[in-house]
Amino acid sequence: MKPHVLSNLFLKPLLYGFANISLFILGWKTRGKMPDLKKFILVAAPHSSNWDFVFFLLVIFKFQIPVSWMGKKSMFIWPFKGTLERLGGIPIDRAKKGNLVAEMVKIIKMSDHMIVTIAPSGTRQKVNKWKTGFYHIASQADIPIACGFIDYNKKHCGIGPVFFPTRDMDDDMRKIKEFYKDKFRKYT
Repeated sequence: MKPHVLSNLFLKPLLYGFANISLFILGWKTRGKMPDLKKFILVAAPHSSNWDFVFFLLVIFKFQIPVSWMGKKSMFIWPFKGTLERLGGIPIDRAKKGNLVAEMVKIIKMSDHMIVTIAPSGTRQKVNKWKTGFYHIASQADIPIACGFIDYNKKHCGIGPVFFPTRDMDDDMRKIKEFYKDKFRKYT
């Protein structure tokens, strides 16, 4: 896998400065800090707007998090492949049904450092139930889950608590969702 953009010594301070200035101009504040962990799943929630991506990107730049993300394998073609991989993209073959969790667990276990960001709602529309792939990946790879958040009411975004899966998914998901209950989406 190619080195991330955030590992580039020249770009890191530029992106950090850009994030700080942008958040200040937009009137947003960040909360929390980058977990001192080599591997974890970074949940991106709640997700209701394309603006969420912008704010999560600013959080990633401000906290200098070298995140990875999953994309369909068909995106990773020349001339885009190298750039997408440098931006943290991991090509996933969606044709292999039911293999996504196992594929990500294998990639994570083979890596020394790996932070994967996932939006558990799976869509920008309001959902009553999150997809649980992020939990299964974290549980099977034996890595924690950090709660990345955005709150449009308070104009805060950042990183909240870190959860270590206990293998009691129902209780763990209840605790994770409890953290998000007072975080407001752009569109409800």
